[in-house]
Amino acid sequence: MVMSFRVSDLQMLLGFVGRSKSGLKHELVTRALQLVQFDCSPEVFKKIKELYETRYAKKSSEAPQPHRSPEALPIHSSYDRGSAVARTSISTPNIDYPTLYGKYLNGLGRLPPKAVKPEVRLVKLPFYTTLDELLKPTELVPQNNEKLQESPCIFALTPRQVELIRNSRELQPGVKSVQVVLRICYTDTSSPQEDQYPPNIAVKVNHSYCSVPGYYPSNKPGVEPKRPCRPINLTHLMYLSAATNRITVTWGNYGKSYSVGLYLVRQMTSAELLQRLKTIGIKHPELCKALVKEKLRLDPDSEIATTGVRVSLICPLVKMRLSVPCRAETCAHLQCFDAVFYLQMNEKKPTWMCPVCDKPAPYDQLIIDGLLSKILTECEDADEIEYLVDGSWCPIRAEKERSCSPQCPILVLGSSDVNGLLPPPSANGENGKAAADVVDLTLDSSSSEEEEEEDEEEDDDDEGPQPKRRCSYEKGLVSAC
Repeated sequence: MVMSFRVSDLQMLLGFVGRSKSGLKHELVTRALQLVQFDCSPEVFKKIKELYETRYAKKSSEAPQPHRSPEALPIHSSYDRGSAVARTSISTPNIDYPTLYGKYLNGLGRLPPKAVKPEVRLVKLPFYTTLDELLKPTELVPQNNEKLQESPCIFALTPRQVELIRNSRELQPGVKSVQVVLRICYTDTSSPQEDQYPPNIAVKVNHSYCSVPGYYPSNKPGVEPKRPCRPINLTHLMYLSAATNRITVTWGNYGKSYSVGLYLVRQMTSAELLQRLKTIGIKHPELCKALVKEKLRLDPDSEIATTGVRVSLICPLVKMRLSVPCRAETCAHLQCFDAVFYLQMNEKKPTWMCPVCDKPAPYDQLIIDGLLSKILTECEDADEIEYLVDGSWCPIRAEKERSCSPQCPILVLGSSDVNGLLPPPSANGENGKAAADVVDLTLDSSSSEEEEEEDEEEDDDDEGPQPKRRCSYEKGLVSAC
């Protein structure tokens, strides 16, 4: 009924409740709709009904053509004290919804109430804390057969919301932590939806176009570039006052249905999320130890018994030693990654995928491994540990030490060296280490046969020196090295 009022009707209604009557028609409609939404008293509804009936009575006297009387409108004929209370209970009093003007979004004011606000839910974003829901997800409805559609929306911020934005800290120059963001998703009520932009999207706030995230470049031939669909920050282009803001969403109509929502949010940083995770996400060492025992428990149906499992202390993301060992509660592995770098990477490009098993690892499923955190402080000279069946652990250092030893063994014949190049078997290595492995090649059965052949050749041929043949132990030395 308010949407059909003329300027004079709006001024009479606003004057009745002591509100300002000055301004353009859309400003008067904005105030009148705020009045209906937040001050739902029986007197106000009585006045609205009186003005509405007066207007239709004048129309019927001027033009006797049949028209829909107020009694014919089911939503209007039930305005009494009970219905007023029922209507106010629909909206949460702690949430400041915006005031929409005219046709709402894409003329949704002409659609049935169920189509105005479809039950579309958006996924929660870890880096955005929702303070107010300014506009519930509302379906974008094409007005014609054109491929390019426009959806207008006019709303005003409350003084409290303006104050929150102004008093918030700056994440970077010109970017406040409290923001008004626009989110777009598919119109699907089956499950919470991720942000998804329609084709040819453009967002205009008041008189300026807002920047929309572009496409990621694709280096692979034949692969279409992907676009990061994130909340669009509108704050820097809005009027931070009681004035109304006009938002126009331009989008491509190619068969798929989209919904848009407006939210007042507080943007978080990776450092803030890390601090929150340290506060509420640490898993007690004893619980982690019980999980290790569960992983290594003997399975009676299996013929293979697992006596231990190795866990690296190096983060698979940055190949550095772990500082805050973290993994998802839903992951089946014990290997952890570093929460610091994981949150920083998702702050730049949110994927929330586990770098170990490549399965979803959302923020609300992350835990800090208390047992591995304790191990990191106690074991500073090893990069790998092994969990045992009883839940205990031991560092893995043998392989590291072995990697420092010579790659090829030193070959020694008895107690003599080879041309003075090799040390005797009794010599010790550096730092008093045990002597290297000794391989005696004189036990090769082929060497005695070769010596007999050499003696026969020397007896048969006394004319000049014979060319030297390579000794068997020299062959063995070359092949071993």
